[in-house]
Amino acid sequence: MALWTPKTWTGLAALNGLCAVGMGAFAAHGVTSPKVIDWLHTGSTYQMYHALAVLAALGLRRAGVRSMGPVAALFFLGTLLFSGSLYALAFGAPKILGAVAPVGGGAFMLGWLVLAWRAFTLRPAKAQA
Repeated sequence: MALWTPKTWTGLAALNGLCAVGMGAFAAHGVTSPKVIDWLHTGSTYQMYHALAVLAALGLRRAGVRSMGPVAALFFLGTLLFSGSLYALAFGAPKILGAVAPVGGGAFMLGWLVLAWRAFTLRPAKAQA
């Protein structure tokens, strides 16, 4: 049985959405520091966008755009590094950890680039006789 199935990606995207809503709610109701609120808000926004993007990529897979696994993996890596580093800063991690965020941003951008490449190189389905 393959580990990285559409079912797995869908479940992970749903958990990312859950986490994004939780962090956004915590920013809105559990924090008073403007800097911490900003970190949590930014992290949760990017996390939610990319959770939804994984679901959209899975939909494109059904439309014939091949191999969405690398796109989903890059979006999840971006979430872990970008949003994760902002969350860590919000919870008191050393400021040097903020240097990880741009690597996560790069993973997001690479994921979007791969998605665009896959979409632009889509070959029409062969007509069935």
